[in-house]
Amino acid sequence: MFHEHRDIITKLKQENARFHKIFDRHNELDEEIIELEKNFAEQAEIEKKKKEKLKLKDEVYSLIMEYKNSQ
Repeated sequence: MFHEHRDIITKLKQENARFHKIFDRHNELDEEIIELEKNFAEQAEIEKKKKEKLKLKDEVYSLIMEYKNSQ
C-alpha cells in the first residue's frame, strides 16, 4: 500500500501512534479478508471488512498527505 510513500510511512509508524495503529489494522483486515474468501464466508461479512479496510486506507493516505505537506 502506497509504496511510493514508503519512507514517510516508516517515519509515521515510528512517530505517530495513531498512524501505526490504523496502518496495522488495515493490514490485519487484509489478512482477515483473504482468509474469509478462502473459506467461502458470507459475502456480506467480506464486504463489511472491505469497507472498513477502505476507510482505513483513506485515513492512512490523509495522514501521509498531511505529513508530506507539512515538510
